[in-house]
Amino acid sequence: MIVLLCLSALFPVLMGTEVKSDCFLSKDCSDIYSSGKNDSGVYTVTSMDGPVQVYCEMVSGGVNDRGHWTVILRRMDGEVNFFRPWESYKKGFGNKGGEYWVGLEFLHQLTSRYQYKLRVDLEDFQGKKVYSVYESFSVDSEADGYKLHVSGFVSGGAGQTFSYHDGMKFSTFDKDNSGHNCAKTYSQGGFWYQVMNCYRLGEGIGSHAQINPSSLLPFPFSS
Repeated sequence: MIVLLCLSALFPVLMGTEVKSDCFLSKDCSDIYSSGKNDSGVYTVTSMDGPVQVYCEMVSGGVNDRGHWTVILRRMDGEVNFFRPWESYKKGFGNKGGEYWVGLEFLHQLTSRYQYKLRVDLEDFQGKKVYSVYESFSVDSEADGYKLHVSGFVSGGAGQTFSYHDGMKFSTFDKDNSGHNCAKTYSQGGFWYQVMNCYRLGEGIGSHAQINPSSLLPFPFSS
């Protein structure tokens, strides 16, 4: 089933994207929301490497969603090529107004300093929506392969989409940590591939994800 996949976090703004300015330092979209800005869009947050621009989804989706998510990943229509090297996934790439990846280093810096949740939202072309939530989400340093940690699953119809990847290191076609060189063998984008096989969350679907200070949003489903 083809779906929309979305994850939240941070990503450098590209030319042509409207950016809303902020007069104080914010670590994520929750801080921006707390400052009184409640319109979804591109905002500037701070990281250890300096200012970064991210897309903030400020509107609540209802159950298990209070809004002001920081979007870290969105896949929808194949507009952006995700078959990229390690450095691209480390720094982030894509189009803030469409498909993009926020960057592993930003995710590590953010989740190593503060507590976050992860939320995965999926939507198919018929408008069916499902989600899953993880009460704890973090990404280790580059020295540890940007290893993924998720726990505290809450079902919203999407199943345990990320549970299979808990404890996995990130892999790309030019830097394999899966033991199978999944990205290169199957010409796939970077991901936290399972060591035992090349299963990848979101395969064959679109995606979009976001985070709050204690919350982040992930991706795919099937029926």
